[in-house]
Amino acid sequence: MHLRTTLTGVTVLASLAVAGGVGYRIGQEDGPAGTPPPPRLALANSDLAVASSCDALLESYVDRGVEQVGAWGWGGGVVLQEGDVSMPLSSSAAGGVERSMPTTSRTTSEESGTNVQEAGVDESDVVKVAGSLLLRMRDGALMAYDVSAGTPALLSTTRIPDAHGAGRVGDPSGELVLVDGRAVVLGSTGGSTVVTTVDLSDPTSPSIVDTTTITGRASAVRVHGDVVRIVVRSDLPTLDFSSPDGALGELRAGLRNRALVRATTLADWLPTVDGRPVVDCDDVAVPDDETLALGTTTVVAFDPADPAARTATAVATDSDTSYFSADRFYLAAGAPSWGWSECLTCRRPMSAPRDTTPIFAFALDGTDATYVASGEVRGTIADRWSVDAVGDSLRVAVGPGVGTADANSVVTLREEGSSLVEDGRVDGLGVGEEITSVRWFDDLAIVVTFRQTDPLYAVDLTDPAAPVLLGELKIPGYSDYLHPLGEHRLIGIGQDADAQGVLRGAQAALFDVTDLTAPRQIDVVRYDRDTFAGASADPRQFTWLPDQRTALTVVSRFGAAGTTGWVSVLSLADGAMTNRMVDVGPDVDGVRLVPLASGKVVLVTGDDVSFLAL
Repeated sequence: MHLRTTLTGVTVLASLAVAGGVGYRIGQEDGPAGTPPPPRLALANSDLAVASSCDALLESYVDRGVEQVGAWGWGGGVVLQEGDVSMPLSSSAAGGVERSMPTTSRTTSEESGTNVQEAGVDESDVVKVAGSLLLRMRDGALMAYDVSAGTPALLSTTRIPDAHGAGRVGDPSGELVLVDGRAVVLGSTGGSTVVTTVDLSDPTSPSIVDTTTITGRASAVRVHGDVVRIVVRSDLPTLDFSSPDGALGELRAGLRNRALVRATTLADWLPTVDGRPVVDCDDVAVPDDETLALGTTTVVAFDPADPAARTATAVATDSDTSYFSADRFYLAAGAPSWGWSECLTCRRPMSAPRDTTPIFAFALDGTDATYVASGEVRGTIADRWSVDAVGDSLRVAVGPGVGTADANSVVTLREEGSSLVEDGRVDGLGVGEEITSVRWFDDLAIVVTFRQTDPLYAVDLTDPAAPVLLGELKIPGYSDYLHPLGEHRLIGIGQDADAQGVLRGAQAALFDVTDLTAPRQIDVVRYDRDTFAGASADPRQFTWLPDQRTALTVVSRFGAAGTTGWVSVLSLADGAMTNRMVDVGPDVDGVRLVPLASGKVVLVTGDDVSFLAL
């Protein structure tokens, strides 16, 4: 599946891809004169079907929708399937095999100033920097600063329509990316995503060159080179559902609500621009497995130099877990909504647990995307930080699923034809506990779980077919975010806890991982009671300055008088950390610490842009 259409051209994959794979034929030529052209999307697996017409595509959405609506609206009629109740746990002992020790040397500092998941894959943020130009979003305005002098100087302020976010985790509204002198800013209005492209060739006088509104909610923004990719989720249509009232009320409400679903159009189910679906009907593949979450996840790609020329790749299922490597896009299919089936007291559908998580893989090339493989892992994937790809190996950290053992695993997969097949795994991590953080390196995974204590596991991935649990460390508290500090040190940002697992406040822990068979916590900074470390929820609030051996992280506390925030300046020397707190006021979500090539650090707070004294 190779995508080269523009404006509305899209190719879509959706299925619960089991052990078998899904394949596409790409770049087909038209047949002899007088013969109809072959379909642009050809499927080699019966799990998917291409609708014969737009009417047939709409019917497929409606048929699935009718099964999921009841007297109270969405959520009726879904039946959960009981999975296998056993999962053999593999041995994780090293078995005496001599192997070289993996290291924690991979870095993820981005030149744009954002602390990102993958080196070379920029992410949207409320602040971006390029040379002496710094951009920030504040209350719907794009503000440009010159940071080359002793004090940052405001150059211009540009109002951006509907861009009123504040750096909230999982909501790119009010965030931006910067590509070759053009900023792409995300906004939201009425359940739609507003994409505004701003030319900053003259930062003292920026100009808006394009504004596009896409129905659906943006859940992620990534940049590969000069290509911007926006992940847009189209949820179940918002309809004017009835609720039961009086005798036979449930029956009447259920019938009316199903009639509303049957009256929907494709514009209710697919993302649109100016009323036209971003996805062509003959580019949408309909999953045979109806237990997938109903909805559409679309990746819209464009070069800001020509923002009107868009391509898109979509998966006909709703999901909020997407991961981008330098050359791949992976989507973990979402669990379906489930709930009450005419329940009198329920109001909202809940997410149904699964025993497996389907994964779809696409290769990225310019604005194009090519479907390459799909598969599944046993268990649940918590978020994008649980997924990583190096070379030909996809690695995922999974928690328990329906019918699996109550433990966590690290699983490696490889592309084999059009399938993602399991290559190796380590099971039994943190029995009865939940994964709180994962950090991936070229040949290593560090996994932290928590219930009462913080087991930190080091998993050797040197041989993807035979991953090995090297060592573990159990300490009070846990780390939500892990960051490498060279080859022998690791810092964990999270929460302190007592021996019973009762949380006490934020903490920063320093680990020695020189010997991964016996990782050690060598120092810890504990903050005041009831504090929270911003990097626990948003890693963009952490900055590592290797030249200064200094870590910067945002800490806040909410009390009767409101929110108070600080920057914690952690200086490392001789295996220990010293801490200095800098007050940043109550507007904590938008605080950023941006390193410059000059060695200075810009401190962005609610009302100010200044240099942080180190």
